[in-house]
Amino acid sequence: MILWINGTFGSGKTTCANILQKQLPNAFLYDPEQAGFFIRNQLPESLQQSDFQHHPEWRKFNYQMLLKIATSFDGVILVPMTLVDATYVDEIIGRLQRECVDVRHIILEANRRTLVKRLNKRFEWFNSWGKSQIDRCQSAFESDIHAEKIVTDSQSKQDVARAVAEHVGLTLSSK
Repeated sequence: MILWINGTFGSGKTTCANILQKQLPNAFLYDPEQAGFFIRNQLPESLQQSDFQHHPEWRKFNYQMLLKIATSFDGVILVPMTLVDATYVDEIIGRLQRECVDVRHIILEANRRTLVKRLNKRFEWFNSWGKSQIDRCQSAFESDIHAEKIVTDSQSKQDVARAVAEHVGLTLSSK
């Protein structure tokens, strides 16, 4: 199973995935951003997109890697990554699902104040890239991107992870 944890920057995706990885037997944490960093670092500046997700190579690579892992690995693949373009969601998640890969898609959400507070704790001051994406992400999750939503504002990190696990039918260990 692939568990794609989507959400606005600061919603708790990576934190949730890290907790799940520790409390699920045979869980693997997959980071799609690494392909983006590679693409950005290997292209001349004039060919770089403002967001590496705009590179079709990023979407194709992540689709192919997730397909390889999902068909060869007997465990849960955790993917904490913000995806807000419906076409990109379809190119990766939709394509995997059409190929009969079990992909569960969850959106973690929080209000603007909570998101800004969390991003500030990560030293993203002023109008950081993550903060500048809040409205775009929230709008997409309200209209274009459809998945089960879990509100994280007033829940502990452990409670969020537990809610995600319960929603997709996973049992956490007591680690």
